[in-house]
Amino acid sequence: MDIKRVRDILKNKEKCDIVYKDNPVWIQELNNDSTAKVGFIDGSGDKDVYIKDLYESNL
Repeated sequence: MDIKRVRDILKNKEKCDIVYKDNPVWIQELNNDSTAKVGFIDGSGDKDVYIKDLYESNL
């Protein structure tokens, strides 16, 4: 995923199927141009991850 797409998702509050290492997540906030804070859908907490490691599963 790229920074522009993350900004679009956050700005428009889109419902997207975002995945990080085979785990569904939601993007909580953008930290900087390379990392974002995500929350795991299964409730196992949150983590700062590289944006490049996120992808949309419906694409």
